[in-house]
Amino acid sequence: MQHALTIAGSDSGGGAGIQADLKTFAALGVYGMSAVTAVTAQNTCGVRAVQAMRPELVTAQINCVFEDIRVDAVKIGMTANAEIIASIASELRKHPDVPIVLDPVMVATSGHALLDPAAVRTLTRDLLPLVSVVTPNLPETEVFVGRKITTVEDMRTAARELIAQGAKAVVIKGGHLSGDAVDIFFDGLDFLCLSHPRTPTQNTHGTGCTFSSAIAALLAKGQPLSVAVQGAKTYISEAIAHAEPLGHGHGPVNHFYALYAKRNHPL
Repeated sequence: MQHALTIAGSDSGGGAGIQADLKTFAALGVYGMSAVTAVTAQNTCGVRAVQAMRPELVTAQINCVFEDIRVDAVKIGMTANAEIIASIASELRKHPDVPIVLDPVMVATSGHALLDPAAVRTLTRDLLPLVSVVTPNLPETEVFVGRKITTVEDMRTAARELIAQGAKAVVIKGGHLSGDAVDIFFDGLDFLCLSHPRTPTQNTHGTGCTFSSAIAALLAKGQPLSVAVQGAKTYISEAIAHAEPLGHGHGPVNHFYALYAKRNHPL
């Protein structure tokens, strides 16, 4: 079995963060490990409190995993602050052959900034050049490029700019646009448009975490990046389509939809 490490925040509601990452790893047949960067008190209705970990504790968690268990891929989610970002980058530089997926959790669904400008600069300088692919949504892309993104062509232009900033490859997620759910993949040479009909649902909590951790899981299994990105797009689209209402707000996606389908319809 392949192994993947998530470096991210904890979601007490279980729909996003390390909880979503570990569910995704398990659903895709990969053993999951975690290094917690922050603890959040949240549910389907919103975030109530956040406590960042001490940077040295984040470092210790990453070290413990790498010392004992082979890591085939890493997913990075919520990084909380500049000090934690610097500690993550310092540790991952020791493992240059491990593929890394960065989901730059910068902006909450409410529009609230989750990283201050100093942390964004540290992430761009220290983490962006280390990762195999970065997966920003449109508000996060706007933070990177400093302007509004309103069309698919804007997404293509922004992808080129992120490569110029040091990224090796980019998936810009277009879920905030109207129409079909269109994402743009760019590896510095070729573009790939990933489109799927939009599912009319409010159960979309944790979609970014799930998508990026699915890429990491498929990279851990040895898939080429473009193939892993397409597989992750299919996985998250189906997880959204099969989501069950949970809670009073934006419920989580259904990470184990394939398992439940098999249970209910045995071969």
